[in-house]
Amino acid sequence: WLGALRFDNLALRSLPVDASEEAGPRAVPGACFSRVRPSPVQNPRLVAMSLPALALLGLEAPADGREAAAEAEAALYFSGNRLLAGSDPAAHCYCGHQFGSFAGQLGDGAAMYLGEVLGPQGERWELQLKGAGITPFSRQADGRKVLRSSIREFLCSEAMFHLGIPTTRAGTCVTSDSKVVRDIFYDGNPKTERCTLVLRIASTFIRFGSFEIFKPPDEYTGRKGPSVNRNDIRIQMLDYVISTFYPEIQEAYSDNSVQRNAAFFTEITKRTARLVAEWQCVGFCHGVLNTDNMSIVGLTIDYGPFGFMDRYDPEHICNGSDNTGRYAYNKQPQVCKWNLGKLAEALVPELPLEISELILEEDYDAEFQKHYLQKMRKKLGLIQLELEDDSKLVSELLETMHLTGGDFTNIFYLLSSFSVEFDPSKLEDFLEKLTSQCASVEELKVAFKPQMDPRQLSMMLMLAQSNPQLFALIGTKANINKELERIEQFSKLQQLTAADLLSRNKGHWEEWLEKYR
Repeated sequence: WLGALRFDNLALRSLPVDASEEAGPRAVPGACFSRVRPSPVQNPRLVAMSLPALALLGLEAPADGREAAAEAEAALYFSGNRLLAGSDPAAHCYCGHQFGSFAGQLGDGAAMYLGEVLGPQGERWELQLKGAGITPFSRQADGRKVLRSSIREFLCSEAMFHLGIPTTRAGTCVTSDSKVVRDIFYDGNPKTERCTLVLRIASTFIRFGSFEIFKPPDEYTGRKGPSVNRNDIRIQMLDYVISTFYPEIQEAYSDNSVQRNAAFFTEITKRTARLVAEWQCVGFCHGVLNTDNMSIVGLTIDYGPFGFMDRYDPEHICNGSDNTGRYAYNKQPQVCKWNLGKLAEALVPELPLEISELILEEDYDAEFQKHYLQKMRKKLGLIQLELEDDSKLVSELLETMHLTGGDFTNIFYLLSSFSVEFDPSKLEDFLEKLTSQCASVEELKVAFKPQMDPRQLSMMLMLAQSNPQLFALIGTKANINKELERIEQFSKLQQLTAADLLSRNKGHWEEWLEKYR
């Protein structure tokens, strides 16, 4: 079944590959890839297979009576226990800014490039095996992934695709009897779990951080990329990325590299803006938007501690390690813009910073707002007539969700059945449905509980009065305003009964529905 796959490993022919085959974690200078071998697992067996994803590779559903044989074949090859003909496993070298600080060399610590398969129409798909074992980039980790996280990635990447959001795909999920130890709840009680692997499929897994391997010592962390001063490799990478994944740009600007690189940066800026707009419209939180988790072709990549919002909370954090909320739901658009700024720095001198910074300022926010509003209009059915007030209507919807603790996905689902014809009895029934998707008094108390120490807040307010210049310099005005809003809402909730809350929520929703109608 898998013998039909046609490999053509262009990336390894186009970019420098590490000459050393030394095993174990190490620095990898002057290379974009290191050849590796997947570590075998015991008794691999298939957990799930996405036939629509595998169809990209030209694989058809197994014939009747051949399903068991195809599943066994998939488990054998996509566990890394056996290599497909034409496969040439390698680990990709990249760096990254993690939580705002440059971390130096990172790379594929648990994932391996298996090669590139040509699809039915000649399109190129990179296969990557996540959880395949130790590579030069594994650092202190074991290169393995477990069943929990693998099932999450498999389901979410396929769900995101079917939601129409650019993403890597998941072809298979294979588990085994090999075990690793993990502290599941981070409570000091580690348990053994099954080693599990996911077959990822994408046009490429090159990322913003791939271009950061040339970064000189960072002024804050002192860390540097493994290939400092290798501008020749930067040029190679740009040539490869643009000619392979942006061929129309390569063709249009083949005689002017700066214009070509500017057009490429413009396109990835717009793709990233549209991508994060799509995330915001479905309540998706990535959780780890470091530069090493940003796709160079505008895909959702690296599904880790991601989540989808239930109760609408603009400050929702899905990553328990994100103590400052850097990657909170409402911060995603701006942090992706920040990451694009780091990509711009990584492209110097092949694209002067004054050019890329201008592109970023002129194009990113405008593209995000345009695509976000366009998508929200579709979600609300505002497709026949587009009004200037539509943006305000969306903002007021989200504000109503926030005040009532509305479930983000379920509220939109219910609105699809809202009748624009006025009928008091139908309206009351609809309000009952909407309010059933709102939070309880106790849930809202938790949501709006003040987060600052009252003494600290009092000092900040005094500072704002006595020295507004210093207060502005500290940059805490937005945080103070949010805290004051929390205090106000929390205070209102203290004496509220469940019946009071239901009545209040119905009032909020009736007011918004009148505008929506």
